[in-house]
Amino acid sequence: MKFALKCSPGQKIEKRSEKVAIIGAGPAGLGAAGYLICRGFQVDVYDKLPEPGGLMIFGIPDYRVPKKNVRNGIKELIELGVNFILRTKVVADEEVHADGDDFTENKVHLENLINNYNAVLIATGTWKSRNLGVPGENLKGVYLALDYLYRIYTSELGYLPKSVIYSTGNKVAVIGAGLTAVDAAIEAQRQGAREVYVLYRRTINEAPAGKMEIQGLLKRGIKFVELVGITEVLGKDYVEAVKLIKMRLGKPDKSGRPAPEPVPGSEYVMEMDNVIAAVGEIPTPPFKDGCCGIKITPHNTIDIDQKHRTTRKGVFAAGDVATGPSLIGKALKNGIDAATAVEEYIIKGGWREV
Repeated sequence: MKFALKCSPGQKIEKRSEKVAIIGAGPAGLGAAGYLICRGFQVDVYDKLPEPGGLMIFGIPDYRVPKKNVRNGIKELIELGVNFILRTKVVADEEVHADGDDFTENKVHLENLINNYNAVLIATGTWKSRNLGVPGENLKGVYLALDYLYRIYTSELGYLPKSVIYSTGNKVAVIGAGLTAVDAAIEAQRQGAREVYVLYRRTINEAPAGKMEIQGLLKRGIKFVELVGITEVLGKDYVEAVKLIKMRLGKPDKSGRPAPEPVPGSEYVMEMDNVIAAVGEIPTPPFKDGCCGIKITPHNTIDIDQKHRTTRKGVFAAGDVATGPSLIGKALKNGIDAATAVEEYIIKGGWREV
């Protein structure tokens, strides 16, 4: 799978004077960059990491998304004329921190980009894992899945020393059943854990990762415990155990899946050395609500209309930072869709009513 958008065979690109800044070099940003460069626009992509690709390089294992393919696609974009400005973080009046900040060498203010480009597209993705929201989650040995994986892959790529990788004990509990939970469970096993438990409050039938992924874990000797919820992480300074409660499925909730309901009096305790929270990712806009005239929704996504327009004229948003967590293919397409809206705006003008 490649992530560059090739121009049409034989297409003659007429260079234009207008410039577009894209913030974020993940799938949405790369998709947008490919479309816009093929339409003749000057494209600068800003990213805080040392190479483009976002989580496809730094947060997702090679067996799921081959890094070679991602890099080949990025090479095509560079050959087409896309300019990547790396190790550069776009900030606002109050800086927002997220995974991946380690490599920042330069900072540029969002307002400066808005003033110096014909359009700005924000595609900063979801660079933060959700907390468990239970007592004891701040104990040593409790890790957020994205942070756990990011440290492993970034170290394996040679960008950070091995010392940044979190210590993994003999017994590890991974909370959640999405693809990130699957990857975290596999990596915990690779890091030396003898027993890995994936704890999920619904059943394998509702697991976001899908049955095949969960069955793949079972073949590896990883245990999948369904219909169980975590209520507390136990320990003094370090993780010693998890307190769990059995669940049963009730009526469908907003997601359309049966809602998990606690079974009264069914609590029990499992000894653990580590807990990895993989209960979803949070969109990470590079600013807080209202900065530079851009509104953020209660879900921490950037407020956009059907044409990806934010509440600030000339500023667009695409990918997971605008839609919430999604699969790579959807984020890529979303970036391309946003790029067509950027093109329409630059050529025809017009803006949303706010």
